[in-house]
Formats: sequence, C-alpha cells, structure tokens
Amino acid sequence: MSLITILITLVVVGFLLWLINLIPMQPTIKKIVNAVVIIFAVVWLFKIFGLWTYLANITV
Repeated sequence: MSLITILITLVVVGFLLWLINLIPMQPTIKKIVNAVVIIFAVVWLFKIFGLWTYLANITV
C-alpha cells in the first residue's frame, strides 16, 4: 500500500471525526464513537506497517 493511500485514508478518518463532532448528541456517546474510530484507525495502521503480528505475539 502506498504512502499516498495511507495519508488519504487518515485524512478521511480525520474528516469523519470532525463530522461526528458536528452531530448533536450526548457528549459521552460522542467520546465513545470517537474512541472507536481512533482505535480502528490505529489497528489498521498497525496491520499496514506489520506491527500487528508483533503485538499479537506478546504474552503477559
């Protein structure tokens, strides 16, 4: 996957977060939705850069 595709996806995620914050809803629900979007974006980035398999093998 190219760097431009990653940057475009991150811009779209940022735009999505901005749109979510414009919708009138309870602040707690907004925080939860924002957290879910950010967690999905971070997991996606980990998978793209190959860090997901490294983190999945860590045992506590």
